[in-house]
Amino acid sequence: MVYAIYIIGFCAFLFSVILTPICRNLFRRFGIVDRPDEGRKLHTQPIAHMGGVPIAIAYVASCLLLFLVPREMVPIHLSHVLLAVPAGLVIFLTGILDDVVHLKPWQKLCGQTVGALLAYWAGVRIVSVGGFHVGWLSLLVTLVWLIGCTNAFNLIDGVDGLAAGVGLFATLTMLIAALLQHNSILALATAPLVGALLGFLRYNFNPASIFLGDSGSLTVGFLLGCFGVVWGQKSATILGMTAPMMALGIPILDTSLSIIRRFLRHQPIFGGDRDHIHHRLLNLGFKPRSVALILYGVASIGAILSLLSVADNRITGSIVVLFCGAAWIGIQHLGYSEFSTARQMLFAGTFQQVLDTQLRLRSLEEELLADTSIQAYWEHILDAARTFDFVEVRLNFAETIYQQRLRDTESDLCWSLRVPLPGIGYINFTRPHDSPVFSMGVSSFIDVVRKTISAKSQEFRADELKIVNAAQ
Repeated sequence: MVYAIYIIGFCAFLFSVILTPICRNLFRRFGIVDRPDEGRKLHTQPIAHMGGVPIAIAYVASCLLLFLVPREMVPIHLSHVLLAVPAGLVIFLTGILDDVVHLKPWQKLCGQTVGALLAYWAGVRIVSVGGFHVGWLSLLVTLVWLIGCTNAFNLIDGVDGLAAGVGLFATLTMLIAALLQHNSILALATAPLVGALLGFLRYNFNPASIFLGDSGSLTVGFLLGCFGVVWGQKSATILGMTAPMMALGIPILDTSLSIIRRFLRHQPIFGGDRDHIHHRLLNLGFKPRSVALILYGVASIGAILSLLSVADNRITGSIVVLFCGAAWIGIQHLGYSEFSTARQMLFAGTFQQVLDTQLRLRSLEEELLADTSIQAYWEHILDAARTFDFVEVRLNFAETIYQQRLRDTESDLCWSLRVPLPGIGYINFTRPHDSPVFSMGVSSFIDVVRKTISAKSQEFRADELKIVNAAQ
């Protein structure tokens, strides 16, 4: 079997080295290029993309050679391997379509979901996480993993040679682990990808003459996600998927950071930005070639740690702690303001203050909507205004004036805000300019008042009319 691995790996390398420049020149001729912009793209001239095409051809062509190898050299049933072909083909075609016609995020996600479902049907399934069997959640966990890995490599494909190089390190790690564990299926599946990526990197490293494109990054990410599951299935360690996660540390970490950052900023999860790990390193002054080499070094560390966890199960826990600690230190040096600000808010009491303010506002809104008269509403407004440190409130409700001075202030510097109430009147709030009390909740308080009084105006007018009629 070892000879078969060497053969298909070397053939994939030769195919990739020969086919990549041919495809590159064809893509240039037909205008299939990635044009620079003034945003996230760093190159200065059009570069051929769809690099996934030569990689895919090299991979498939070398795998077909297995059918020519004597059966005793390939101790696995190739029919089982062929079951996974439709899944990879769907992902590859999704990437091709995105490179050519630029699919919308939901369209890409649909293609990736179909591919992941086909892979699950073919037997690529996560059955345990951290030593715990996931049971009926296996499908969901597997889909999240495969789709996550697929997009993770797409996200880090922002510097010449980065995604292909990191993919090469991860694939080589899985190949070595397969040989150590005598995992024939994984070894025969990863060897041609090692050769194809190595050959492609010759033209993709800085300065690149061809890019991976989505056809390449999505396909490589998906294949590595599948390989990681196969590795985890055969792993002797109780932590199962831990070693594959460390081998794929950079893309997984970058994707996780992107999701958390965009969540904290209330930005679209699938939106693009220039705050990925490679962008942060570029902002620190590193050149694109240096960024790729630095992240290659980080990828090699993750590879070594994952292989150590395979070699000796007794130290797996310590390796995981070491890996997480190193990742945490690295994140701190990248200077993400979102995380430092969130940490300050949490430990300086700001988060608790914001939470308390929002809870107060929710209770206030419920009270105001429950009021049946303008007098009761006015009393609740005054109580809340004192809490938010207003010094005076004036309400004009249907030509009836309600005004209250809540307290004296030492400073004459105050600001006043008039909130128009169409068809009703207005309400004025006056507050010291330097008041620190619940400053972040003032606008929300004003909004609650505006919405509730508009909703209750008809009821309040009817109540006043009844009072007038009763008095007459």
